[in-house]
Amino acid sequence: MIRPVCFGFVLLVASAHGFAPKPIATNGHVSPARTLIAARATSKDDGGVSSLFDEQLVNDFCQGTNDFWKGCVVKPVRDYVEIKPAGSAGNDTLVKLTAPPEVPGLPRPVWLTILGSVPTALGWYGYYKFSVEEELYQYELQTEGKVTGCGGYGTLFPFVYGVIVGFPLSVLHIPGGETILQAAGLWILLGQVNLYRRVNEICEERKGDLGLDEPPLHTWWALLPPPLDVVVGLRQVHFLSEYWRTVRNEPYQKDVIAEELFPFISSERFTLKQFVRQPSRWFWFTKDWKDFDQFEFLKD
Repeated sequence: MIRPVCFGFVLLVASAHGFAPKPIATNGHVSPARTLIAARATSKDDGGVSSLFDEQLVNDFCQGTNDFWKGCVVKPVRDYVEIKPAGSAGNDTLVKLTAPPEVPGLPRPVWLTILGSVPTALGWYGYYKFSVEEELYQYELQTEGKVTGCGGYGTLFPFVYGVIVGFPLSVLHIPGGETILQAAGLWILLGQVNLYRRVNEICEERKGDLGLDEPPLHTWWALLPPPLDVVVGLRQVHFLSEYWRTVRNEPYQKDVIAEELFPFISSERFTLKQFVRQPSRWFWFTKDWKDFDQFEFLKD
């Protein structure tokens, strides 16, 4: 219900952000914020959209949004999730699942994310969403002085409060309830598209370390129905985790789920046609299956 209403607007905003921006190096470091602005500035067909998404305007909006919603959260919660320096969580699995966000971000591989999400019926995934958004926000703020996302508070809590308020109103058929739910869904979907864009940009910084030739995610796949939106979501989890691992100089540890059982999670980026045509990407038991080259409509 939410997705059809949101689709057109999200697609417009996603296109404004750009799907595959080119990195710009500055003293060996690629600035996520500058990459975004440069990509817009060099676009030949943005129709003036870049002027609507000025770097300072984006920063002010994102920081203001994060600060406002942070003020709507009770102090004990704010104290618990206060950002910590890298390494604070240690190596214990259970501690990592409940650890506050860190800067640079805490690597949370796919297996850890599934371990936390499945037993809690995706409840823990809400904490994951908060943590990764807040880590990217604080990391950009510390390294660039400006941000391009609304942080954990500004991304998650408009959705949470929207559902808390909108759902009972909608059930009771009180005017405005459905609109609030629609707005909450739109907000979290926009945040997901923006998260994929940001992950693409930071992965450009370390594409050699990550074994990438191009950005790993198609941002617009966030708009697709299940299971395809889950496919890109799992890829985001994997590549963001690997990015933080390289930034923190932590040793490589194989993620069996992402690299063996479900190879599509860690493979190079692919199109929808390639995903359908190449079963070797699907599961561990389809790795040796031949491509479906006999179907012309699946060829690029």
